[in-house]
Amino acid sequence: MTTFRRRKLRSSKTLSSNVTPLRKSDWVAHDNSEPSRPRNRGIYLLPNAFTTANLFCGFFAIVQSMNQRFEMAAIAIFFALVMDGMDGRVARMTNTQSAFGEQYDSLTDMVSFGVAPALIAYEWVLKDLGKWGWLAAFIYCAGAALRLARFNTNIGIVDKRFFQGLPSPAAASLIAGFVWLAVDNKLQVQELALPWVMFVLTIYAGITMVSNALFYSGKALDVRYRAPFGVMILVILGFVLISSDPPVALFGLFVAYALSGYVFWLWQKIFLRQKKASDMLSDN
Repeated sequence: MTTFRRRKLRSSKTLSSNVTPLRKSDWVAHDNSEPSRPRNRGIYLLPNAFTTANLFCGFFAIVQSMNQRFEMAAIAIFFALVMDGMDGRVARMTNTQSAFGEQYDSLTDMVSFGVAPALIAYEWVLKDLGKWGWLAAFIYCAGAALRLARFNTNIGIVDKRFFQGLPSPAAASLIAGFVWLAVDNKLQVQELALPWVMFVLTIYAGITMVSNALFYSGKALDVRYRAPFGVMILVILGFVLISSDPPVALFGLFVAYALSGYVFWLWQKIFLRQKKASDMLSDN
């Protein structure tokens, strides 16, 4: 009887020695009483502050267009353009890029450069065209959404020196510049023709945003390094030109930029055709 008890005790010791004790982290992980909380991550304040200012300008433009104050709405779009350019520059200069900032900037651009210009154009004159007016505004809005989605998926793939399609800030500035010119009575267009001119311009901006035309991005220009003296002269001339007559200067500038992609495309076609012809002649 005693021998049996000793064997039983030894077997229990052997079993206990082979069992690995549970650690505290093991039973805490399987405890379903409290769900695991995501780790709290901070955000970079400086670039996201500029993005928030961009969002405010876009929202302000929407409110002003609903109040029939179209000149203020157009000016707010240009302020949003400045804020949009600042947040990316500041993030790169201070090395504060983040995935949160990219998504926040994209959503903000959809409001400021997608929804706001479409609503301004519709509330101004496009609603006089009936269904054609809101269809044009929707084409622009959808083009901006597709443009931003394609840009987000092509980061790191396309050449950083060029944008594929007209950037949404430039398209928004094209719409806002035309509104500003017309409201300020500096555009020689008959009142009856204004809705149709706005219709064509809105359709053009919406389609060009999703086109494959290449537009110069300006990202290759790094302000942290030295530049030729002539660049400073051009900057001063630009300030003088814009300050002399902001509506005319800004609208003319963005019209030229909105056409530059197709001009560059035609130049490439002609240059490549001439190069191919010269190569064929040299081979013969």
